[in-house]
Amino acid sequence: MVTTGALLYGDVERHLRFDGMEQPVICQLGGSEPAALATSARLVRDWGYAGVNLNCGCPSDRVQSGRFGACLMAEAGLVADCIKAMQDAVDIPVSVKCRIGIDDQDSEQALSDFVGQIAETGCRSFTVHARKAWLQGLSPKENRDVPPLDYQRVQRLKQANPQLSIALNGGLQDLASCQAALDWCDGVMVGRAAYQTPWMLSDVDTLIYGDRDGNQRDRWQVAANMANYADQQASLGVPVKSVTRHMMGVFNGLPGAKAWRRYLSTQAHLAGATGDVILRAADLVARATTEEA
Repeated sequence: MVTTGALLYGDVERHLRFDGMEQPVICQLGGSEPAALATSARLVRDWGYAGVNLNCGCPSDRVQSGRFGACLMAEAGLVADCIKAMQDAVDIPVSVKCRIGIDDQDSEQALSDFVGQIAETGCRSFTVHARKAWLQGLSPKENRDVPPLDYQRVQRLKQANPQLSIALNGGLQDLASCQAALDWCDGVMVGRAAYQTPWMLSDVDTLIYGDRDGNQRDRWQVAANMANYADQQASLGVPVKSVTRHMMGVFNGLPGAKAWRRYLSTQAHLAGATGDVILRAADLVARATTEEA
């Protein structure tokens, strides 16, 4: 997620640059001013993103002070104006990410009205975090765990709006739970589980899309690929630690995973670090795996 202010007044390349191998990529915007969102959506389009998404789900205090995120669920009319401005500005898909409710505004009717008013603009894609957000009293971290999940409410939203694409977000810990949700919704968004145990995604092609060949790579091949990527990014001024900090969970569940995390944590931030840090860390896992076998 990047704010409109960061794009309009900051380093656009830093915020929007990505590698073509990552496509399709959608950029999520945070903002509440239709004109600013329209301009930002054009930048997103010009940088080659496959779509743009409006954040109506983040509950942090910093986001609320900027009048965007989950607090926008109380202003469906404004959200509709924002979506319309973005749609008029670009020809890539425009979508919305939201919660099932906020504070005391958490009735099923309120969610239905919110989605319905936005859908009148022609927006057809919604990702719904199946927890309400408490804008007062809970931290962002607590808002990811404390409010109970209510998948049934999202399911009823989909049943009432078969013409809309409704994706489920929140509490999906493995591909089995994703498959179960896909029996009734159009998509799933996996956040923390994909970040903490990213190797779960290696089975997506086989289990979700029916690709019998599946993923033929192993974790060490991925590490080698990421070492090359880290060196490429370093040539653009990106520190190696900015790559490795997101790779801590790659070997979770294998002997040596702790050594992998420790090595990356202590070595990637050092001056002159290169992609070899990743290769050396991966070798620690290989040795530990061999020893246990």
